[in-house]
Amino acid sequence: MYRFLLDHQLNIMLFMEGVAAATAICAYNTRAYTKERKRALILLEISCMIMLFCDRNAYVFRGDTSSFGYFMVRFTNFMNFLASLATVYIYNMYLKDLISHDAGVKVLPKRFKRIDELCFAGVFLLVISQFTGFYYYFDEQNVYHRSDGIIVCFAIPLIMMVLQISLILSYKNRLSRPIFISLLLFSGIPLAATGAQLFLYGLSLTNMVVVVFGINLYIISLADLNAKVERASRLEIDLLKDEQKSTHRLFNQVARTFASAIDERDVFSKGHSIRVADYSREIAKRYGMDEDECQKVYYAALLHDVGKICIPDSLLGKSESLTPEELEIVKQNPVVGNRILSGIEDFPYLSTGAHYYNERYDGKGYPDGLKGDEIPKIARIIAVADAYDVMTEGTGYSEPMPDQMVREEFLKGSGTRYDPEIVSVILGIMDRDRELLLKEREAGEDISWKNELQCFEYRDNISRGINITLNATTITFNGESDGKGKKDFSKPSIILFDSYDSKVHDTYKSIEDQRYLEYGEFWFDGNYVSTNARNIIVKEIGSGPEEKAGEAFAADNDGVSRYEIEAVKYRDHVRIRFYSADGAYEAVIALPDSSRWAYIGITGEHCIIRNIEITTSKESIDEGEIERIADEVGYIDHLEGDIPNVQVDGTLSAVTEGVEIKDDMRISFHTMSLPTANLVWHCPFVLLYYADDGKRKGKNYKEFALFSLSGESWSPQDHAENEMSLETTGEFTDWDDWKKINKKGYNATLTIHRQGGRIVISSVNYGVSVRNVTVLKDRKQKVYAALTGDQCALTDIMIM
Repeated sequence: MYRFLLDHQLNIMLFMEGVAAATAICAYNTRAYTKERKRALILLEISCMIMLFCDRNAYVFRGDTSSFGYFMVRFTNFMNFLASLATVYIYNMYLKDLISHDAGVKVLPKRFKRIDELCFAGVFLLVISQFTGFYYYFDEQNVYHRSDGIIVCFAIPLIMMVLQISLILSYKNRLSRPIFISLLLFSGIPLAATGAQLFLYGLSLTNMVVVVFGINLYIISLADLNAKVERASRLEIDLLKDEQKSTHRLFNQVARTFASAIDERDVFSKGHSIRVADYSREIAKRYGMDEDECQKVYYAALLHDVGKICIPDSLLGKSESLTPEELEIVKQNPVVGNRILSGIEDFPYLSTGAHYYNERYDGKGYPDGLKGDEIPKIARIIAVADAYDVMTEGTGYSEPMPDQMVREEFLKGSGTRYDPEIVSVILGIMDRDRELLLKEREAGEDISWKNELQCFEYRDNISRGINITLNATTITFNGESDGKGKKDFSKPSIILFDSYDSKVHDTYKSIEDQRYLEYGEFWFDGNYVSTNARNIIVKEIGSGPEEKAGEAFAADNDGVSRYEIEAVKYRDHVRIRFYSADGAYEAVIALPDSSRWAYIGITGEHCIIRNIEITTSKESIDEGEIERIADEVGYIDHLEGDIPNVQVDGTLSAVTEGVEIKDDMRISFHTMSLPTANLVWHCPFVLLYYADDGKRKGKNYKEFALFSLSGESWSPQDHAENEMSLETTGEFTDWDDWKKINKKGYNATLTIHRQGGRIVISSVNYGVSVRNVTVLKDRKQKVYAALTGDQCALTDIMIM
């Protein structure tokens, strides 16, 4: 290595001169340094460049006896030693600024002054040596030779560097790690090189090392500066984000408080604005809008009812329908809301939501009678969210509607009151993952009845319905007398019923609205009252190893008895087993038909029921496990076509055999809604799928499309893309008439066309035209078509 450096050091020096010059230019163009540090770095690189230039030319003109050579040898050697001292001195300037600014030292140590003094002393001795030969001399051949005083020449920079190292170590903890290492290298490595220089005569090791680490010093300094700028930038961005979050939080709190204050004026709309805002944001998200757009929708919805400020309290709290004159006053809500919010010029979307959310998709809304896409999207979303909350929460003149009826209202209003695309979104949320949208309602549900249910007069307090399914449900609770009717009957009982909202109803309107049907009432001593069940048989369960009644359920010293119910349902039959101190009884109930649901409501008379616990088995029962006490009611006792008839008692509860789709084909069938059907989607569905055995849910099952003849689509997008369209023709009157036609029954036809991976299915039935286009991701995929539905009978199915 020594031989290589010695042979090539002139070329190395020339290259390093250029690098030092380039570094000086870069330092000059770096604006982020302090003025002193920038000057120090530029001078340092220039000093290094001069030092290398002179050192190199001292070797070039060595032994040149010409007059120019005589001058150059003496000049370059003098400048070489002077530049070495200048480099250490300039480095000292750099250290002063660094420790003053980065380390935060206001009063610099005296060592800096000693270093400067040593430098001036070195310059003085260098000048003296030119006349005395104290450091070096030249022979008659114009060749440089060291003198005995050369040790002093090396000692002075060495002492300066040692002092600089001591300063660097003193402030180690105040400097960044990269800067500390670069400083240590700049002082330490040349120190070692200077020691080696005494023995490696003819090799300018010290100068080359100083230049290398001088350039390194600039690079590390620049990197550290960039890191600081980046940290400062990040800090500034974080501060801006924090400020933005704080402002956003403040705006959110003010908006929510203002909206709540408006809602408080109407006892029936408490929390309305916040719920509508939450619903709107979820709809916007599912509609494909980005986060910023969803936030705009949220705040516009939060303040959509601000115009209520102009409506008199007497109208807001009115419990009966409004008169035409009062309705005109209420219709000023969007106009006033727009006027108020238009003043917030930075957020124009706020006034847009308030102004247009009462417009209708068919142009029959107010205040401007806009139609279709003329209505801003943000207002179309709020209109659906507002309607959802009004229907599910109720108003002063209308009771909350069950979800099934809400769903039907949206279907009826799709394309007239509401944007059909947004209706599809809200229906999808209601069908597939209601918990994400409706958490506010669920969080507010009263479950206190599970802890304590006080029943004084019979049926004056009834629990929410507990759903009975194929999976056995066990209900246990404690019961005791209320102490007020010691001479009266005091026992718990249950009510078996069906309703949309899983609650027991006793007024004519709520019975009609919730489609309430009561099957019977049952007591733990085996007594019962039958209302709408086709048949009920109650028997005492004989003694045996499974007997669970008697002493285990007897009252304790505090008069508290334990009760247990086991209930399970298979199609149109329910079995309930009662265990108490009165004995063990089994009731089998034949429901009106298989499409009915069954709920148990816990109640009693002169008793307090506590600690209700409900568990459901993971295992479902099979046919035959409940004794049949009445023939099953069926509506498919007709001649069969190419495939067997099916009766669909509930959503997708039965599916026809699958038919492989090949090219063009038609499927004709007769459909009739069951007597219990009363909703638009209680009609046939079309299912496209694949399974190895051709059966729904068979091995390697894939579902491609699922849609109803009422125009709804629940198609998954995993294996295919679907586009559903619904149009009504002149034959269509309204959805209520269409439901009546379904009740009577009609012949329907599906037209199916397949071309490669594209399948088009269409059907027109009494003015309702549906068309579904399925595009398979695997064009060669085998596909089966099957009929299913909800509460309908499908017969006489022909494949053509």
